Amino acid sequence: MAVIFPSTTGKNLNKKVTTVPDDFPDKNLIAIVAFQRWHQPIVNQCIDALEQNNIDVTHHIIEIPVIQNFSKFRQMRLDGVMRAGIRDKAIRARTITVYLDKQAFRKSVDIPNEDSIHWFLIDRGSKEILLRGIGVVSPSEVEQIVLLSQEK
Repeated sequence: MAVIFPSTTGKNLNKKVTTVPDDFPDKNLIAIVAFQRWHQPIVNQCIDALEQNNIDVTHHIIEIPVIQNFSKFRQMRLDGVMRAGIRDKAIRARTITVYLDKQAFRKSVDIPNEDSIHWFLIDRGSKEILLRGIGVVSPSEVEQIVLLSQEK
């Protein structure tokens, strides 16, 4: 049975409200989900591995910091801190922060804990999760991403 990535709304660091995966209908999507601040270097390595293999040309690549829902004031403050640390508008555009019930979200995409990042290859039309992984994308996983995207 196909697993569909749940529609999840957040705001990118350029302050644009975005719904993942719904707002990415033209190319398959790779969503990199992180739960902890210390995950950022792993996210960066994952994106670098994808970009080195030109996956960014054929796919959308986004990162999704998943943060437990709390007050709007605290959300605005944290968003401001993250924006201040990232000057590049393209990186800000691909970073979509979601504030929600983390446990419910993890359950919806079958993530057992917050120990590492998780990435998902999502079909642009069906929103089906075609492939998923934990940590930095390996060379063999890059090959699988390319093959699966060619099949669809």
